[in-house]
Amino acid sequence: MSTNKDAPLIRREYNKWVANETLEDYALRYTAKQARRWSAGWVANTALGIVSFLALEAIGGAITLNYGFTNSMWAILVVCIIIFLTGLPLSYYAARYGVDIDLLTRGAGFGYIGSTVSSLIYASFTFIFFALEAAIMSMAIHMMFDIPLFLTYVISAVVIIPLVTHGITRISYFQAWTQPIWLILQVLPLVYIGVHESTSFAEWMAFSGTDTVGEQGFDLLLFGAAAAVIFPLIAQNGEQADFLRFLPTTDQCNKTKWWMAVVGAGPGWVVIGVIKLFIGSFLAVLALSHGLQPSLASDPAHMYTVAFSYITTNPDMALWLAGVFVIISQLKINVTNAYAGSIAWGNFFSRLTHSHPGRVVWLVFNVTIALMLMELGLYQAFETILITYASLVVAWIGCVVADLIINKPLGLSPAHIEFRRGHLYDINPVGVFSMIIASTAGIAANLGLFGSVAEALAAFLSLSIPFVTVPLIAWLTQGQFYLARSEEEIVAETTQQQCRICENSFDHEDMSHCPSYAAPICSLCCALDARCGDQCRPDAHLAAQTSALFSRILPPFINQQLHSVTGHFVAIFIITAAIIGVLLTMVFYAQQNKSLGDLSLISGTLWQVFFLLLLLTGVLIWLYVLAQKGARLALSETQLHAELLSKEVDAHEITAVELALARDTANAAN
Repeated sequence: MSTNKDAPLIRREYNKWVANETLEDYALRYTAKQARRWSAGWVANTALGIVSFLALEAIGGAITLNYGFTNSMWAILVVCIIIFLTGLPLSYYAARYGVDIDLLTRGAGFGYIGSTVSSLIYASFTFIFFALEAAIMSMAIHMMFDIPLFLTYVISAVVIIPLVTHGITRISYFQAWTQPIWLILQVLPLVYIGVHESTSFAEWMAFSGTDTVGEQGFDLLLFGAAAAVIFPLIAQNGEQADFLRFLPTTDQCNKTKWWMAVVGAGPGWVVIGVIKLFIGSFLAVLALSHGLQPSLASDPAHMYTVAFSYITTNPDMALWLAGVFVIISQLKINVTNAYAGSIAWGNFFSRLTHSHPGRVVWLVFNVTIALMLMELGLYQAFETILITYASLVVAWIGCVVADLIINKPLGLSPAHIEFRRGHLYDINPVGVFSMIIASTAGIAANLGLFGSVAEALAAFLSLSIPFVTVPLIAWLTQGQFYLARSEEEIVAETTQQQCRICENSFDHEDMSHCPSYAAPICSLCCALDARCGDQCRPDAHLAAQTSALFSRILPPFINQQLHSVTGHFVAIFIITAAIIGVLLTMVFYAQQNKSLGDLSLISGTLWQVFFLLLLLTGVLIWLYVLAQKGARLALSETQLHAELLSKEVDAHEITAVELALARDTANAAN
């Protein structure tokens, strides 16, 4: 019989999308050994399917047209070397411990709730690049069939969903079948251009930018601006990790093949990425020499139409070859963007809401957001968005990598990757504070607060700071916020164990002993449980951590106000206002990119919309906070009544025992 401190045992029945691991693909949990059944080469081929994405050509073309060949060349080489070096530890730990990038971030200095910030950044990367890639595909469909762009956006987004619903099972077959076609169409026009237009290479290397007259050498400010556009590609290492977790374990695979798959399909993607960035750089200059406008010369659909015109003199044939190539390329990358986004959103919302309707739901959600970005035209301001976004994404990746390559070898953090809720602090200051410091410094530099040089090199600043702050904070805190429970409480290793809640069996790496249920439970059931009261980690959950922090640094009166209804309202209102402000700012930059006229009317309209939305959200947030307070009071009252009833039952049991003893005594006396 359970005590009054135990959570009531109610078997968790997952819906069919969550229960079916072919659909779910171990989205929020450790990748089971039985699921890592593919060969190292098969998984590597699936992971390398992403190198087809034409955003590389678009970025290479855009930075070359804006900043010239010399600055773009150095930016591509320097940033891609950094991407390779940072991707190596991420790929290794993901493949070794069978975890995706979200679970890896949890155990690499961020904590259980702290990693929600990185999940949001990662999810935003997936739908931003999904929108960019789908927009390129939409332009090709528009050129081929003359369908209005707003309809091609819908087609380019919706067609991805059935390819991703069944996870790596369907994606791997799709990548394998399309790889030969893509490779032939990728190489063929470049060979023809190399044979017939050898003089164009000299013109390309001498190109100084569309806004520059005469020769232009290396310029540090232009180099930094070009690098900032490339830096967000560092998050692509996270998508590689999401696939590499399906690699067979080292004892199931030849170690040489395993390492070749980890390096080649992990950070190795950037080797091909460098080539494609230079291809886009060259084709943009070539398209410009054919009379295309700069805005069209950097568009992959137009630049490859020019490229395929060297194979055939028939313009319609060149257009169709380019269109087929663009469509295949974009499908191959967007299945990865959609897949990674579904995992990131699932991780994000499961931690905040203790609910998980299934990876397929978040797949549709991610695709819908990307479709809205395309329909609103925000992808057209992608260069501005990427420069601002770079400081955030490199700060996150820098913190994770610094923990993996500095803290773990030095013993400042646990040697293994711990991702289970019951064993983690909600907030680990090592990663969270380091990311706040690094991203704040990068954004401040990007705004020009530290001068023009710091503004150009803001992304480098955001990336370098974590390699100082991460080991420093870990040393100051003595690594106490990495693990909330001692190692002795981890369940013993067996082949598989049955979860007490869902009654399914999982590998021991996915199981934890729960004191609330007095039995082992799986990591997903632990993540979704809202009734246990965090008995396994009473001082490690968010409320306990924030209360302990505020009580140390704030006077009692202010600390009390922060925990009041008004304090909760103000905190949520400020966060919501900031999100609305960022979204409207993105809209303004998109309109600024479209129009060269007076934007004062648009600016005034957006300010009015901002304040009207603040008024509406303020009322809704106030109602939400009051409803949450009422729910907490009702829960407390219910728990109090349950405790009183439990005490009454215990008292009746004691009385019954005493009566039985008295009866036995009386019978013995008679």
